[in-house]
Amino acid sequence: MTEPALHRVEAAPISEIVSQVEALAPARRLADPQLVAAAARAWSTNTIRAFLSDLKIWDQWCRRRGLATARADADAVACYLRALSGIEQDPRNPLKRRAPATIERYLVNIGWAYRMAGLDDPTAAPLVRLELKGLRKLLGTRQRQARGIRFKGEVSDLDDPATGICLAHLLKASRRDMLGARDRALLRVAYDSGCRRSELVAIVCDAVEGPDSDGSGTLFIATSKTDRERAGAIAYLSPATMQAIAEWKRAGGIAGGPLFRRVETYFDGSVRSVGEGPLHPNTITLIYRRLIRAAFEKKLLGGMSEAELERWVAAVSSHSIRVGVAQDNFAAGESLPAIMQAYRWRDPKTVMRYGAKLAAKSGASARLAKRFSR
Repeated sequence: MTEPALHRVEAAPISEIVSQVEALAPARRLADPQLVAAAARAWSTNTIRAFLSDLKIWDQWCRRRGLATARADADAVACYLRALSGIEQDPRNPLKRRAPATIERYLVNIGWAYRMAGLDDPTAAPLVRLELKGLRKLLGTRQRQARGIRFKGEVSDLDDPATGICLAHLLKASRRDMLGARDRALLRVAYDSGCRRSELVAIVCDAVEGPDSDGSGTLFIATSKTDRERAGAIAYLSPATMQAIAEWKRAGGIAGGPLFRRVETYFDGSVRSVGEGPLHPNTITLIYRRLIRAAFEKKLLGGMSEAELERWVAAVSSHSIRVGVAQDNFAAGESLPAIMQAYRWRDPKTVMRYGAKLAAKSGASARLAKRFSR
């Protein structure tokens, strides 16, 4: 099969979150059970998963040290931070080194658990705050960023020919069958809308409107990471994207329900059938990586070596096209507020980080260096 059979992980029930917090509470009784239940209803699926996972890691670490999690104090949390950052490791209780952003998330969720259990929050102590500041200085705060997949690649002028790994080459590398039709529609929708993977797999046929007289359409995004109140958002779909969607629906015999579905294949690669449910979010990265390898095999990536290909593939994620969209918008001279509004970003720092490399190549230092290198 071309794509692995990934099973959808459902959000944890409220009872599971309640039981985790109850384990911390005195006499295993919550002072305010409604607070925990309300938090569980307010949090997104990913936040709930992270909360349960982070609490489990903390609880296991405490148990291995012979420490009752409910009685952990600031000293224990500070020790935990040093272990997570690699500053101080116990050979009998080793922990994988985490990035500063991950460690900060752990602290937030651990603090929430203690407060909801009616206990003093050990993560709020000055000692913990200073330890966190120290590890930021030691490890730095730069986050690993997915490699951006731009429409034409690393071009300085958007009218230049496509080069290297880019959306244009992935479209060319797609198969000329039902699977290829799905992939082309997926790539184009991802680029036009800047959808995150959770948003992509949640698209239903009825969310796409058009085509209009000029061939374009719109996509209604019912919910997203930054839209907890489910107000929804509308994204533009180009005529080429609308045509790709129509071709995929026709090839897959799709009249309604989830737009992007799993395409099953035989061992020889020929298409067997189309699934009825939506793609799993983890599949998006696998599709991008498969198409990059296909583009390499079809000699679309120029003189790229196999070693460079593997570095590229390792750096690609489901977020890569979203990063590339931001970079292309910066290259086109779009303003930061316009980019944030169009693609549903809340934090300007995130968008600026995506455009940092382009800014460096077009900034004052680059202009001066070019002037004196003639």
